[in-house]
Amino acid sequence: MLNNTETSKTDENKAQNRPFEQRNRDFGCEQRQTQRSMTKWSCFAGSRHSCAARLEFSFSTLDYPELDDKWRSVWSENTAPGTPSRGKFYCLSMFPYPSGNLHMGHVRVYTISDVIARFRRMQGYDVLHPMGWDAFGLPAENAAIERNADPSIWTKQNIANMKNQIQKMLVSFDWDRELSTCSPDYYKHTQKLFLDLYKANYAYRTEASVNWDPIDQTVLANEQVDSEGRSWRSGALVEQKLLSQWFFKVTELADELEKDLELLGEWPSAVTTQQSNWIGRSHGAEVEFELDDGSGSLTVYTTRPDTLPGVQFLAVASTHRICISRPELSEQVSKMMVANPGSNEGFRIPDLHAIHPLTGEKVPVFMAPYVLGGYAQGAVMGVPAHDTRDYGFWKRNMRGKPVRHVIVPLEDAAQSTTDGGPYTAKAGSVASSVPKYGGMTLDEAVTAIVADLEGRGKGRLTTNFKIRDWLVSRQRYWGAPIPMIHCDSCGVVPVPEENLPVLLPEKIKSEGSGSPLARDEEWVNVACPKCKQPAKRDTDTMDTFVDSSWYYFRYADAKNEKLPFSYDAASTFVPVDLYIGGSEHAILHLLYSRFFGKFLMKQGHWSGGDLNGEPFRKLITLGMVHGRTFTDPHTGRFLKPEEVDLSDPAKPVIKATGETPRISSEKMSKSKYNGADPDDCISKYGADATRAHVLFQAPVNDTLEWDEHKIVGIQRWLGRLWRHVLSVCADVEKEGITDFTMPAAESRTEAEIKLWNDVQDLVGKTTTAFEADYSLNTSVSNYNKLTNSILDAYKKSRDSKNEAEKVRTVVVLNATARLLQIAAPVIPATAEECWKALLEAQGRPWTSVFEIGSWPEVEPMQALSPLTDHVVFVNAKKRFVTKLDENWSQEQMVDAILQTKDGQKWLVEDAAGKTIQRVIVPKGRKNVSFILK
Repeated sequence: MLNNTETSKTDENKAQNRPFEQRNRDFGCEQRQTQRSMTKWSCFAGSRHSCAARLEFSFSTLDYPELDDKWRSVWSENTAPGTPSRGKFYCLSMFPYPSGNLHMGHVRVYTISDVIARFRRMQGYDVLHPMGWDAFGLPAENAAIERNADPSIWTKQNIANMKNQIQKMLVSFDWDRELSTCSPDYYKHTQKLFLDLYKANYAYRTEASVNWDPIDQTVLANEQVDSEGRSWRSGALVEQKLLSQWFFKVTELADELEKDLELLGEWPSAVTTQQSNWIGRSHGAEVEFELDDGSGSLTVYTTRPDTLPGVQFLAVASTHRICISRPELSEQVSKMMVANPGSNEGFRIPDLHAIHPLTGEKVPVFMAPYVLGGYAQGAVMGVPAHDTRDYGFWKRNMRGKPVRHVIVPLEDAAQSTTDGGPYTAKAGSVASSVPKYGGMTLDEAVTAIVADLEGRGKGRLTTNFKIRDWLVSRQRYWGAPIPMIHCDSCGVVPVPEENLPVLLPEKIKSEGSGSPLARDEEWVNVACPKCKQPAKRDTDTMDTFVDSSWYYFRYADAKNEKLPFSYDAASTFVPVDLYIGGSEHAILHLLYSRFFGKFLMKQGHWSGGDLNGEPFRKLITLGMVHGRTFTDPHTGRFLKPEEVDLSDPAKPVIKATGETPRISSEKMSKSKYNGADPDDCISKYGADATRAHVLFQAPVNDTLEWDEHKIVGIQRWLGRLWRHVLSVCADVEKEGITDFTMPAAESRTEAEIKLWNDVQDLVGKTTTAFEADYSLNTSVSNYNKLTNSILDAYKKSRDSKNEAEKVRTVVVLNATARLLQIAAPVIPATAEECWKALLEAQGRPWTSVFEIGSWPEVEPMQALSPLTDHVVFVNAKKRFVTKLDENWSQEQMVDAILQTKDGQKWLVEDAAGKTIQRVIVPKGRKNVSFILK
């Protein structure tokens, strides 16, 4: 509790004659040396001296790193009081891979999620804000190989380090729900869900063509094969190989996954477009071409069955069974695998033709890099006359051979085959020279051709999806073992659920060649659950995307030992209300998570919420974090920080030459020496300044151009705020004010009314930013703006003799309290310290500024002069009349209008789907015009 006694005049005079150091010690302040070798005096609100004494030393600043430690310790022992009254709010940031060190991208995403979580708690919501670790995967296994270490030990050390770093950021994660995907307590349930998928026929095993490293004896992802077709690690020429692999039947839900994108109106449109394109719904026909070597048939999919009479070749992917099954083609397969997909390169398969299902004509079959093995069935029909790509391919690979036109513009219906280039318009008619179909419109031709195909058993109309089933097998050690057993007598047998988890063997040596699990005889050999005869475990582990496709459910019931999660817990918290992460996960992670959400709903594991099993209601995708990058102007070499003199940040100099380096903004990278260490930044400036700077620098969806030198602007604001609080505390103690109660509205001066309106304006804008448009960068600007308004009003009140400009201390106290409340989610330690000071100045015990339900409501504006009628126009039409103050700013007028019943009707309810593009308030005229679009 702060002392309420004022320093006597005699004491003040004595104090003025003592050295600064002694005076500060008398007042309970501590001297500290910062990393910048500047002496600071830290006046914590808990110091036992009066605020009047503090005010004398208002030059003092807080030691922010120490302040972080203080409040982190206090919060660990004291939860914010209050009872949630507004339902649940699930705020989730994508969990990180535990690499061992945070980067600024982590700081950005976790700052944003923490700001929103703290805000929603203060609004009165029951907030779920968990954290965990995406801990399986190839990087940990490779690191273990390089260090001759156990990946589990390496991963656990990294988790401990990163958790400590995150806690330094003052992020309010619910660590009681912490999970790690490499923990048996977690992957036991991942295996249980695999069995659920298998029992429901959503998981199956079949042969698939894969990128095979013959030295490491493992499957490689496409991105692990370099431009020359060699393994990224061993350097071996990668082969295409057919292996039995496990798949999840994502295509079973492709229709729902595509259709339900329309339910995700709170997702960025760019993301839903990417999802839609990846799913790739299209309507067309499947056509079957027999092969003349008796090896079967090729089924192709086309969206233009009307062009079928013009087919002159077929093309297959290098991964197609036709190519893989012919050993003599292995060299060509490897070549095609790494060829440019946009090129017209091709290889004609010797002695193989496809028989046209309508004409009986034999057409050549090519292997081509532009054909995707994962689309349709890895084969396409080539119609050079009506497809630009096919035309270029034909001209390169069948030089001098004529092109057969079968579709012509309506005005040229009598035209016969010509070679004036491809005609690709989906309009016209079939050329008269085409037997049976000549002269038909395109729609008539489609109907007739498909009917003929169906009659011959050679085709049918179908809806196709570009999306393929999800290959989840990985020939690696550090992943969740696939819970299946292979028995010579019983076939593939699921591991009984009571035997889960199938644990990874301990202290296994990963040599980097093939799966370590396959070499562990003790682990592999097991009795068949059915016949009890000798059998073998499946030695593949699951794709780590499986772990991250259901983790958000586990957070809702993280301690459940029997089930992945209970129906009630999942149905209570999911869908996630706000999901925050990087834009690089806009396709696969989100698609697979949506697949799991829908599958688990269909299996009765949760209700599916109000979005038909969609797991994420609102999505924020963040832009990249770029760093200031220096390069040598002559060689282009990236310069290390120690090579550049930054004494004047605006004029960097290369130390060795005295020249000016080239400066650019690039994605942060170790190779470019442009990264920023969050630990260093927080140690120098404190978590609050770092957090506020991250938010202030850019809108959440934009690229963040990190510039540490600009953080001093945030520090100046924090310093002004702290010194102002000390000043207010001194006056509060002097006047004996004991609460935040405002004077009656009718007794307020003009200056007090103006300050009141400024506070309400900024409270409203901050609320909107935190719950609607997430314009967090403008919120930091608004904090500074409101701080200046309070300081200006306070100063004028002291300096002016005009009663209209007087502002009572209690009004300033109330405004300061509102500022601290709306800024607290961004600068939690500083806000808590200032809040504690305000309470103690009133003789009240500390309770947290983050008390549940404490977020200030926007209260009505107060007029400086009598309110007068103003006509409100919406898109040039008069809609209603309301009373406004002519002295209000345009923003204040808009806020007041939106608070009215008519404003809600015409500008919110009836304007659904529209936004306010412009507001016009003509000078001297009592009207306000809104332009909606």
